[in-house]
Amino acid sequence: MGDKIVVVTGASSGFGKLTALELARQGHTVVATMRDAGGRNSAVRDELIDTARAGGNPLHVLEMDVTDDASVDAAIASVVAQHGRIDVLVNNAGLMPIGVTEAYTVADVERLFAVNVFGAVRTNRAVLPHMRAAGSGLLVQVTSLMGRFTIPFFGIYAASKFALEAMAETYRYELRSFGIDSVIVEPGPFPSNLIASSPEPSDAAVLQAYGEVAAIPGQIKAHSDQQFDPANPPRPQRVADAIATLVNATERRPLRTVVMPEGLDYGVQHINDSVAPIQNGVLQAMGMEAMI
Repeated sequence: MGDKIVVVTGASSGFGKLTALELARQGHTVVATMRDAGGRNSAVRDELIDTARAGGNPLHVLEMDVTDDASVDAAIASVVAQHGRIDVLVNNAGLMPIGVTEAYTVADVERLFAVNVFGAVRTNRAVLPHMRAAGSGLLVQVTSLMGRFTIPFFGIYAASKFALEAMAETYRYELRSFGIDSVIVEPGPFPSNLIASSPEPSDAAVLQAYGEVAAIPGQIKAHSDQQFDPANPPRPQRVADAIATLVNATERRPLRTVVMPEGLDYGVQHINDSVAPIQNGVLQAMGMEAMI
């Protein structure tokens, strides 16, 4: 069982909620962060605390908005003040826009990146000084299969995940000498509230110009659950279990961990296995093999 101090972002639902509960169950001290913990997410806050308490496990819920510097800085300072350190940060908070790519305005894209990319950068920057001072730590970035490929109408989402993957991999190289690990978890298509809460594009004129094509994203959202076998639905708990395995690891962790529903294979592990030697070869050619 574990004894790490773990901060999980976006813990009000989905992978974040499951991960917070699983890590607490395994004995880690978990700080589950979310927006509006005292308002619209108060029921989730109470559920997390009560569920963990019933199992005799430590779990705390803390208000944190990853899009706000002051909120992140205050939350991380509170964790360090109470627990003395942060061993693990799980960056899970995110949004999934599904729509005609051209119809997302610059402001739309900025709002998405504020959560999916800048939110992770912001929380990483808040915890890394403490991890560097301790000479140890783990950053877990929850991306997606679409951090490695893209499909129509998921372009903005994929762009944010591609960006997060690049950041996470670069952290891994640059932080190695400080004893800090940076890893990526790439979940496949699991049931979640991301599709239901997908931000719509704002440019109505562009949507009108796309005609019937503009209706396809709505059809994707309406029928998203039909891809799953109701008799054997995918288990999002697999993602929480994979994150827990990374947190508990005592040796060098893999950079990327693909987590798919049972029976599915979109080839992302093959992409990762094929790209890794090329990436490592570039670093070796540049004299940076010590960072691999």
